[in-house]
Amino acid sequence: MPQSSFAGTLKQLDHLVLTVADIETTVAFYRDVLRMEPMQFQVADGSQRWALRFGDMKINLHKAGREFDPKAKRPLPGSADLCFLTQATLEAWLAHLDMCDVAVEEGPVPRSGATGPITSIYLRDPNGNLIEIAVSR
Repeated sequence: MPQSSFAGTLKQLDHLVLTVADIETTVAFYRDVLRMEPMQFQVADGSQRWALRFGDMKINLHKAGREFDPKAKRPLPGSADLCFLTQATLEAWLAHLDMCDVAVEEGPVPRSGATGPITSIYLRDPNGNLIEIAVSR
């Protein structure tokens, strides 16, 4: 690819999209287990969509087979691997996940995050997406 003299840079992720098998089940998991705020929002064409808000970010949800255009080339439930940083302890998360009857697949284990060392636990959402919950070390 040729080099450009463009000096712009990206500053943050605004949102990402998860393709899911069932919107209702996904909303319940992210609300009850991961403590995200579900929200419906209206887009320019007047349709209503679901999103999950946390901090100043959000995850938009697309139902498999009924994705909105434009979309990923191969939108599939269970194809995402997401890492979320938390201010709570992993011990508190482990207790919460146990109460929610959510299995932890791995962890706590040391990992490398975007800004340095983290310690992580791993679980799956109802669509099979890998969810990593991490604290900075």
